[in-house]
Amino acid sequence: MSKFRKTFTGALVAGSAVVSLVSVAVAGKLGLGREASPQEIAGWDIDVRPDGQGLPPGKGTVAQGESIFIEQCAACHGEFGQGVDRWPVLAGGLGSLTHDRPDKTIGSFWPAPSTIYDYVRRAMPYGNAQSLKPDEIYALVAYLLYLNEVVKDTGFELNQKNFASIKLPNSGGFYDDDRETSEKQFWQKDVCMKDCKVDVKVLNHARMLDVTPDRKKSPKVE
Repeated sequence: MSKFRKTFTGALVAGSAVVSLVSVAVAGKLGLGREASPQEIAGWDIDVRPDGQGLPPGKGTVAQGESIFIEQCAACHGEFGQGVDRWPVLAGGLGSLTHDRPDKTIGSFWPAPSTIYDYVRRAMPYGNAQSLKPDEIYALVAYLLYLNEVVKDTGFELNQKNFASIKLPNSGGFYDDDRETSEKQFWQKDVCMKDCKVDVKVLNHARMLDVTPDRKKSPKVE
C-alpha cells in the first residue's frame, strides 16, 4: 500500500468518526453553553407592542421631550426631525405615500407609536443605546408625535395608560400577511423537478424598464 493510500485511508476513517460524533451530538444535547438566567432574559425582553404590552411605567411631556431631543437626537435628526445630511427624516411627508418618491416618516408611514418607543428604547441615541430612562423615552415619543402633528399641545403628557389610544395617520395602511389564503391558488403541491416547462420567455429586464422617475426633486409636500 502506498503512503498516499495510507494517509487517505486514515483521513477517511477520521472524517467518518467526526461525522458520527456530530450525528450523535445533533441527535442529543450539544453540551454547549448554559441556560439564560431570568435577569438575562429580562434584559432582552424589552419589545413594546401596539396594544401597549411591554411598556414600562413612566410618563413624559412634549416640552420635556423637546429638551431631550435637542440634546440627544438633533445632531443627526435636526431640531424639527427634518434630518441632517443623510440621517433619517422623522417628521413631515404626510400624504406623500402616493408620490413617486414618498417621504416615509413617523407621521406619514409608521403604523403605531409603539414602533417609536421600541426602537428608541433599544437602539438610540446612536452610539449610546439603552442609556435613556423610561420617562425620557416617553417624553421623546411625545415630542415626535408633536412634530408630526399627532398631538397639538406642548403640555401633552404621554404615559403608560394613554399610550395605546394614540393613533398614527397611516395606522390603517398596514394589514396582516394573508398570502396563505389570498395566493393559495397559485401554489403547487408537487414542485416540478424534471421535464418542466421550457418555453419561458423573458420579456424584459429591470435595467431596461426605466422605472426610476425622471424628476430630480421629490414632489412638494404640503
